[in-house]
Amino acid sequence: MKYNFDEIIDRHGTNSLKWDSRELLINLGFTERYDDETIPLFVADMDFTCPKPVLDALHARVEQKMFGYTYHLSDDRYLKALQGWFNRRHGWKINPESVVYSPGTVFALHIAVRAFTRPGDKVIIQRPVYAPFTSAVEQNGRRIANNELINDNGYYRIHFDELERLAADPTATMMILCSPHNPVGRIWTPDELRRINDICRKNEVILISDEIHGDLIRKSAVFYPLAQVTDTDNAIICTAINKTFNTAGLHCSNIIIDNPELRKSFQKVMGIQSPSPFAISALIAAYNEGEEWLEQLKEYLDGNFDYLETFIEKQMPDVQFRRPEGTYIAWLDFSGTGLSPEEIHDRIYNRANVFLEDGKIFGAGSESFQRLCVPTPRKILETALERIAGEF
Repeated sequence: MKYNFDEIIDRHGTNSLKWDSRELLINLGFTERYDDETIPLFVADMDFTCPKPVLDALHARVEQKMFGYTYHLSDDRYLKALQGWFNRRHGWKINPESVVYSPGTVFALHIAVRAFTRPGDKVIIQRPVYAPFTSAVEQNGRRIANNELINDNGYYRIHFDELERLAADPTATMMILCSPHNPVGRIWTPDELRRINDICRKNEVILISDEIHGDLIRKSAVFYPLAQVTDTDNAIICTAINKTFNTAGLHCSNIIIDNPELRKSFQKVMGIQSPSPFAISALIAAYNEGEEWLEQLKEYLDGNFDYLETFIEKQMPDVQFRRPEGTYIAWLDFSGTGLSPEEIHDRIYNRANVFLEDGKIFGAGSESFQRLCVPTPRKILETALERIAGEF
């Protein structure tokens, strides 16, 4: 079937974090202005309807009229759907014994930090990076070791010599890799992934690979799961349906841990977790029948990036943007405007009334950047960009 990603659905009054959390966001200091006219493009949450097979599966679950405790492994449908998806799409054959359910990827990061590191240990991350990586480390009493990415005119590379040095520190016991990278949009090559893994293995550093954006890539791109290109005996890999199929509120991540000792340690700290009946139904439907929707989504996202790229080139030439290889995130560099980070923020958030994410959230050195998520009907994206351009 043909999906209509141009359809604008009013999400106000639906308990949406993106559209209904004005008091929370203002109180937390993320913005000074948030009202009914605010256009929020800050959170990795799509303004598109879910695939019809997922909706049908959820309706069928409602018709069962009971929502008691569930056990997703009571039959093999859940695991077979998961295995089938990654084998078909990425050539990754997942061992069913390696799969551990988690209610969320960030939740899993906190569990992994507590399970595999000690208070005071260092955890390597690569800024600018998704802010919850920092939270997962620091909120659990560990320290950040930053392997800062090299910004080569908007194309980001890994500083491998620095990574070697950081990993050789005996107090560095874990690395969290973002793959594809949020917010810079890189898809790491097989050679880069193997080199990262080799460095971690040599130095007995546990490698966590967050791959939840792995399906959201440009139509011409190829994503490489870590386990497809290298041995993962020291690795924990995070997967999820939430980004791919716009089901974040269903809380369904699957953590792949091939090493049985690491898996046992992770499960011991996490305790027993089981997905809701809706998460089970959604995963099975999404992974078995969601490919048609995903392919159309990727084409629409590419169109949004086409529009964004052209708009910035013509209307905001002082802003640097490089099309991401993966994710649906634009990482916009406003340093060429000559404005301070505070002035950039004021013009976008207060005057244009568009809510993005300030670059400072992703680490020092990114203060003049803004993160913009493009998975929204094009008319909303157009209006937001026109408002922003009008203030620069």
